Amino acid sequence: MFNPATTPLSLLETRVLGVLIEKEAATPDNYPLTLNALLSGCNQKSARDPVINASESEVQMALDSLRHHTLVIESTGGRVARYEHNAGRVLKLTQPFLALLAVLMLRGPQTPGELRINGERIYRFSDISALEVHLEELETRAAGVLVQKLPKQPGSREHRYAHLLSGPINVEALSARSAVNEADALSISEVASLKTNLSELREEVGELRALVERLYAELGVKR
Repeated sequence: MFNPATTPLSLLETRVLGVLIEKEAATPDNYPLTLNALLSGCNQKSARDPVINASESEVQMALDSLRHHTLVIESTGGRVARYEHNAGRVLKLTQPFLALLAVLMLRGPQTPGELRINGERIYRFSDISALEVHLEELETRAAGVLVQKLPKQPGSREHRYAHLLSGPINVEALSARSAVNEADALSISEVASLKTNLSELREEVGELRALVERLYAELGVKR
């Protein structure tokens, strides 16, 4: 039986599993997924953290590993192989719990509020309290804890949660990564501000040039 404490999943394996759970709910007409569709979902630039650039062979290896744990099943009978997740049966979880895990696998640690917004396409919780009840169950699950509450970040009023399908969490490393991400976000903000200032300066210079040209013309001064 699969046990993340002894056989933790890799980042790509959790990404593949998260994509399968997400697409089953969000695009049921295209599910189960082909390898191509799964590759696109894994390398998607939006709604993913971290953004990755996996190759087809890497995704296939991740699928093979997940199949070994029976977390993924390959559909037979079609011209192209298709894949579906089996996480609900293996982990003995219903859709609300799978939705929370999928969003955590796809987007990284999040607060309950973020989980509710980001997971709406997979499962819509009636309110934040209902979501928090499900999080608590995943956090105290007798069959094996699958979610961990993280320490509050500086300036934050809410705790974030992270999945444990990849084994124990290195809280210090995670905090350091969050700090780097915040620094990057600040740098992007500063660049945007500089671009705006540059644009305004160019407009002012253009206006000054027009004024000088007009003065030359009125004074009859040749340049």
